[in-house]
Amino acid sequence: MQSNGQLTFSLLSASEIAAALDDLARLRISVFAAWPYLYAGDAAYEARYLAQFAASEGAVVIAARDPAGRMVGAATAAPLADHASEFAIPFARAGLDPADYFYLAESVLEPAWRGQGAGKRFFEMREAAGRAQGFGRAVFAAVVRPEDHPARPADHVPHDGFWRRRGYRPLEGLVAQFRWPDLGATEETTKPLQVWGREL
Repeated sequence: MQSNGQLTFSLLSASEIAAALDDLARLRISVFAAWPYLYAGDAAYEARYLAQFAASEGAVVIAARDPAGRMVGAATAAPLADHASEFAIPFARAGLDPADYFYLAESVLEPAWRGQGAGKRFFEMREAAGRAQGFGRAVFAAVVRPEDHPARPADHVPHDGFWRRRGYRPLEGLVAQFRWPDLGATEETTKPLQVWGREL
């Protein structure tokens, strides 16, 4: 268990992940409702998605808890070969074996706790978990929205700089396609997600 003075971070064991899924679903629905995901959360979808994630023997959850012990943030990872097929498809098309990559999935944190180093800790602990499982490469995917999207906040600062400082770069030609309903929409639409990666 690690602490940054206020938040406490822990790597959940396989037996602890199932008990954390409700908190993870709550955080995903809340945090991903904001730009750039604009995700209209659905409990049934979350249950299906997280059940698939938790079934992976290599699944990892980093829990961030406040001083009262409440989970206020989480980051997840799993072998890419075990994750949603939408993320493996562009790798297969490029002639790359998904089994070679550790996939860093969610990184969600309640707004009140941002700016205290949680993002760095989430990456460090997931990368360490990937190395411990024998992976030499880590990847994640970030949604790409049009510059003129009407919901883009005027003060939005992309995370690209933070990701690059951690050694990640966009992987040319690797773009996943994933579907979810935007806030206010009645149907799911397909969004492109750019894959970023680095050597571990």
